[in-house]
Amino acid sequence: MSTHSVVHNRFTLEREYPLPGAEVFEAWANPRIKARWFAGNSDNYTMDFRPGGLEQNRVVLPDGKRITWESLYREIVPDHRIVYTSVLSEGDTVATVSLTTVEFIHQGKTTRLVLNEAGAYLDGHEQPEWREEGTTSQLEALERHLNDLAQV
Repeated sequence: MSTHSVVHNRFTLEREYPLPGAEVFEAWANPRIKARWFAGNSDNYTMDFRPGGLEQNRVVLPDGKRITWESLYREIVPDHRIVYTSVLSEGDTVATVSLTTVEFIHQGKTTRLVLNEAGAYLDGHEQPEWREEGTTSQLEALERHLNDLAQV
């Protein structure tokens, strides 16, 4: 008999980027750009950036485990807000279901990004701290990309 559990968690990450909001938003909206900082240019990454569109990244870990991340865009307000729901799966097993809101707050020549995520972590397949660490790493990769643009 298996034990089923759900852990609920939410976190907020804030970053300030050295570019105007439209340029930061473009790094999320353009599939070629986002693939670089978000998916490591994965050949298994696709993105349909529109309300109702699906973003998907599939990876195979060294131990052979298949991980799939899918997000469904619920609302997009260009240059201001993105809202999406996501599912992280290991093989055919759902590990996490989440709701994420990304806000782009214009501050003249810079942008403050505020990311809020609320998740349900199922049966111990993923831990909330792992998700927050992974999301932090992705925002750091975005920061490196944007800093390169700001220096051009």
